[in-house]
Amino acid sequence: MLFIIGLGNPGNQYLKTRHNIGFMLLDEIASTHPFSSFASQRIKAQAATGELAGVKTHLIKPTTYMNLSGKAVIPLMQFYKPERDQILVVHDDLELATGKVRMKFGGGNGGHNGLKSIDNSIGKDYWRLRVGIDHPGDPNLVSSYVLGQFTPDEAAVLDQLMQAMARNIPTLIQGGCFSNDQFSTFSNAIK
Repeated sequence: MLFIIGLGNPGNQYLKTRHNIGFMLLDEIASTHPFSSFASQRIKAQAATGELAGVKTHLIKPTTYMNLSGKAVIPLMQFYKPERDQILVVHDDLELATGKVRMKFGGGNGGHNGLKSIDNSIGKDYWRLRVGIDHPGDPNLVSSYVLGQFTPDEAAVLDQLMQAMARNIPTLIQGGCFSNDQFSTFSNAIK
């Protein structure tokens, strides 16, 4: 069993904002592969269920705000008791150029409040799929930048990226868990 947790903020005003890139990818995965519709769960999240690479997979979108993402992950951990290599958190990353993607297991949160909340709730040992959104250049502009809409050029790049990532997400899976070994295959496929 696998869990892909996309980070974002609930509400229509945040739908196409930079901070919601995790939700955007999960929506694309659910429309590309045979997944159920997203439905509210008792775990403070919306979830859709399907299969990727022959493995039952849950797509999880916390219904908490970004800063409280861990509150949606705690009940998931308590109920399903997944191994840490079965969890992949998808999030925006200011330190990567728009459209760049990196994956790593564990590590720091880079100042990302959603990751901070998850780290504080379950620890740091889980997979992270970092999707670049670029940096506004001034630290004082970060908050409004991540909650802002993509420019038309950024949106065009990210639409293609989301489609390619959704099509190729099964390549990240090896033996029922996520795998860094498979990331280079995934990365090459989405270019």
